[in-house]
Amino acid sequence: MDLFDHAREQVLEQKAPLAARMRPRTLDEFVGQDHVLGPGRLLRRAIQADQLSSLIFYGPPGTGKTTLARIIANTTRAHFTAINAVLAGVADIRKAVAEAQERLGQQGARTILFVDEVHRFNKAQQDALLPHVENGTVILIGATTENPYFEVNKPLVSRSRIFELRPLEEADIRTILQHAVADKERGYGKRHVRMEEDALAHLAAVANGDARAALNALELAVETTEPGPDGTIVIDLTVAEDSIQRRAVLYDKEGDAHFDTISAFIKSLRGSDPDAALYWMARMVYAGEDPRFILRRMLIFAAEDVGLADPNALRVVTGAAQAFDYVGLPEGRFHLAEACLYLATAPKSNSAFAFFDALATVERERTADVPNHLKDASRDAEGLGHGQGYMYPHAYRDHWVAQQYLPDSLQGRVFYEPSGMGFEAGLQTRVQQLREASLAALRESASALGAHFAGGSGQAGGDAGEAEWQVRGRSTLGEHLALVRERVFALAELERGHLVLDANAGTGLLTWEAVRCASEGGVWARVDDDAQAAALADEASLLPALSAPRVVQGPWQTLPELIAEAAGEPVRFDRVLARDLLAGVESREACIAVLAGLLAPGGRLVLAERAPRLGERLLAALDWTGAPQELAQSAIAAEDAVYADPDNPAVDWDDATLAEACRAAGLRPLHREVLRHPVEFAISPELLRRWFGTKARPGGLTARLGKDAEAVRAYLERAAVGRSLRRSAAVVLVVAARE
Repeated sequence: MDLFDHAREQVLEQKAPLAARMRPRTLDEFVGQDHVLGPGRLLRRAIQADQLSSLIFYGPPGTGKTTLARIIANTTRAHFTAINAVLAGVADIRKAVAEAQERLGQQGARTILFVDEVHRFNKAQQDALLPHVENGTVILIGATTENPYFEVNKPLVSRSRIFELRPLEEADIRTILQHAVADKERGYGKRHVRMEEDALAHLAAVANGDARAALNALELAVETTEPGPDGTIVIDLTVAEDSIQRRAVLYDKEGDAHFDTISAFIKSLRGSDPDAALYWMARMVYAGEDPRFILRRMLIFAAEDVGLADPNALRVVTGAAQAFDYVGLPEGRFHLAEACLYLATAPKSNSAFAFFDALATVERERTADVPNHLKDASRDAEGLGHGQGYMYPHAYRDHWVAQQYLPDSLQGRVFYEPSGMGFEAGLQTRVQQLREASLAALRESASALGAHFAGGSGQAGGDAGEAEWQVRGRSTLGEHLALVRERVFALAELERGHLVLDANAGTGLLTWEAVRCASEGGVWARVDDDAQAAALADEASLLPALSAPRVVQGPWQTLPELIAEAAGEPVRFDRVLARDLLAGVESREACIAVLAGLLAPGGRLVLAERAPRLGERLLAALDWTGAPQELAQSAIAAEDAVYADPDNPAVDWDDATLAEACRAAGLRPLHREVLRHPVEFAISPELLRRWFGTKARPGGLTARLGKDAEAVRAYLERAAVGRSLRRSAAVVLVVAARE
């Protein structure tokens, strides 16, 4: 450096912007970033000990990346070389490397190569630098506003430590501004500047974590404000607002901020929060995002997340997009806002994902042949019989007829499940009715409902595909189970530290909710068989070991022994929950006594049991129009007799019976209620065979009907098979406590 270069640097230093003059020169002057530069932190220790490896500083503008590099240059004994990736090419890299090699060979001195905006290097430039970083010829310090894991050569990233610098806190910005006002050497300490508190707070707030933006605003305020009579430059709130009129919004259309902001916008729409959705959209528009990009994302959202819950949403957003093309900015913002608010407040349904379930089936399973009656009849009807047997829906009542539309191998498969939201809620009943009527064309498994007419376990038969159709087609069941679970836990009043027992875990409906509610206590679950135990174990494997429920397998009679053996000692629970446990036991009183014995003092038992006696009658819900009046009366009377049978353990109880059994077990009944819910299913031949077959139980429907049994069966086969039956079922909830 000659005298002219030195003089030029001195002039530049004096004329440099305030933000450049106020750059910290030592770690003690550096403000903020305590998460990487706080006392004892790795980076601070490495700088102080001059033991640096290759580093990449990543963060938004104004957070101190270049400043840290200059601090390292001031403290290290290594030679410091700086280049800017925007201006430098491969030749500059080679020159810097050659000088580093010469310096290392002749003087044994290390070289630190600082590359500002390192993400701007293309692949060839990064590849040219890589081997010299790898062999230690240079120690790389890179600075970038982009995520290095995406924008920087992976081998280069793997050989460097990544330090993410965060936007500065308002308190940090205030400290920096106060230093600039007080510093007599580089700041305004000689100019008699007084900054009022509200002005300082405003600059610190709107700088948005960018120290450079705050210092630039301070410089503009000081340099454009006339001194008062006493020579003092007063920076009040008005001056501060004029000097930083626009908040510095971090938003790069190709970077993390772009994707994070649009993600926040979509998630706010999905969460039906119009305030948040407007805010994130405003941030994008304010930062210069193309409104057409936002409209395209809203068009996708209208179909993906609103869907048939409000089919009008797609029309509204399409109209807004067309209107924006006509109007443009700034008035086009009204159309953006209208589309945003409509989507945020619309009911939501993602049932359109049914297409991807169907697509996955096509990809996963062997291509199935088109059923013959669905094939094109215009070419091969005469020779191959294509199209024969097809029933034209418009020729039938309600323009619909039950027939096969899926391939044989996919019969019973369900893809589309209407939600219960908005317009789509009105589709639910229609879709369910059509699906259930279609069951008449299949050999559907029997419904477990009405099993007490025939005896036996009540388990449905049929193949797996039919069982899947029956379970998934009855969406009201899921809603009902959710309601039962909600009421059970509302009545249980679980606390985080409670120890809970699910006495009949089965599918885990209550178990997993208990795990979430009693996170600091613990959950035990009893199952009947290996299949249930395996299912719970599979789901529990996804949880931390201490959070997973402890599963015991065996009959309810031995439950205390099973738990004591697993725990190594007797265990008493704060809450015991049981759903559908009592229907299959010989003695409800004995079962409740066992559960009561497992309660700790003050513990609570919550029972949720299906109560057939309290539900609507099956046969009474049927349409008997066209049947002889005496036959209908006989059938309904027989059904009433079944439900009134004191010797039928499936029906001889209600909520009062359970409450009395709790009292007999030494518990104090606290609450009882009956939940009613709609149940829809199709009368099938298999169901009738169970009701009227040779294995029908004594005292069941067949026995009660006597000589009318065959006539009732014949009428049901003729008039009811394939029709949808809707009735109200009942679940009893009983709560009791140990004193």
